[in-house]
This record gives sequence, structure tokens and C-alpha cells, in this order.
Amino acid sequence: MGLDKTVASAAEAVSDVPDGASLAVGGFGLCGIPGTLIDALWRRGVGGLRIVSNNCGVDDWGLGLLLAAGRIARMTSSYVGENKEFARQYLSGELEVELVPQGTLAERLRAGGAGIPAFYTPAGVGTQVGEGGLPWRYAAGGGSVAVASPPKEVREFGGRPYLLEEGITTDYALVRAAVGDRHGNLVFHSSARNFNPLAAMAGRITVAEVDHLVEPGELDPDEIHLPGVFVRRVVRVAPGDPAAERRVERRTVRQEGDA
Repeated sequence: MGLDKTVASAAEAVSDVPDGASLAVGGFGLCGIPGTLIDALWRRGVGGLRIVSNNCGVDDWGLGLLLAAGRIARMTSSYVGENKEFARQYLSGELEVELVPQGTLAERLRAGGAGIPAFYTPAGVGTQVGEGGLPWRYAAGGGSVAVASPPKEVREFGGRPYLLEEGITTDYALVRAAVGDRHGNLVFHSSARNFNPLAAMAGRITVAEVDHLVEPGELDPDEIHLPGVFVRRVVRVAPGDPAAERRVERRTVRQEGDA
């Protein structure tokens, strides 16, 4: 594709994602999620997906759309508490889930993108994260555990035990940025930065949706959060696209008379 990595539409950007693909998806809750790309993937009907993301959206938005359609086979996440359908599929044996401490998940993505196969961390020592036995998949109908997490290697450094954790790489990565140029350099807005750069690094083919597309050279190099070397495709979000709506995961407002 040369240096110009832009594609015409989200549908084109994910047109080659096959059934059973693994994807790293940026976002935290509903903040910074690549909603347009997720929607395009949902419309394609791709299934059996293995997704690595901090969480799985909510029941009717973000990755929750793919989940409700039965398109996700496995989730690697750190937080799943806002999605009732996620809990139902997991407990009934329909969905395999690897729960990972949040900082460990972030570092596993970063390590994979940096070419580091594994690293040691104190997080999870003395728990089922390290000792194994966490239910990854329940038997059909729930009740018994069909697949459990294996124990992790433990090694001491300076008299303190650490777990060996493997880096994560995926077939694809989907991320959202506030600004991107045609070379794939990205700038994220505030907290929407969250897992997006890490997910982008972990994907072999990374697709970025951007709110604003600029020409090469318009971005100050010191302002770039993710260099274009990690990005294969860039698609501009169409103004007013409902799939790109910024939703609030849990809206908290003051009740009338509480002032």
C-alpha cells in the first residue's frame, strides 16, 4: 500500500478478517473503543473470534454487539462486570474467558508488540492466577469446569516470588484515535489513550479509525503517541456515524431535589 495507509471505509478496513481470527481491541469500558470498526465486523458476520480487550463492552454496544450475536469464542480480559450477557455465556459454558490482572494485561500486550516473549511480575503470586485452576470454560449448562487455567512458572528475584507471564500478539488489532495521518501516526485524546496504543502494538495487522485525518507532516513528532510503524490501515470516521457515538458506560446524575 506504500506510505499512504488510508482506506475508504470501515467495511474495507476489516474485509479480510477471517472466522477464528484473534484481535486486540482498544478501549476501556466504552471510552476510546473503535466502534465503527466493531460495527463493520459485526455486519460482516465473522465468527469464532478470539478477542483480547480490557472488557467486552456492554450488552448493546461495543464488543457487546459481537458477543450478543454469538461471534466471540474466547475473551482475554481484566474486567467484565458491566455485561450481563457476558456473564450468562461464560457461566453456561458458551464462552471461554481468561481473566488477567489489568496491569499484567497491559504489559502482556506491550511486551508482545515489543517482541518480548515473556516477563516476570509479582501480580497474582499466591492466588489462582499463579497457581492455576481458574475456570476458563465451564461445561455446557454450567456447574463443572471444562477448561481451567494452568499453573504459572514462579521464580524468585531479590527474595521475592514472581510469575512468568507471556506476551500477547494477535492477528489483528482495532483501535480508535482522535487524530491520525496517512502514514498511520496516531494521537489519542486524554483517557481514550488507555489500552489503544498497547493493542495497536500487539496486532500483526493494526487498523485505526480516526476522528480527524491529516496530511503527513501536520503532526508535531513530539505529540505523536503511536508511530505509524505499528499501523497498517487508517480509516476516517464519517461525521455523524452512529457507530462512532461516544456513550457513557454508567451515567450518574444528581436526582431532583438533592441539591
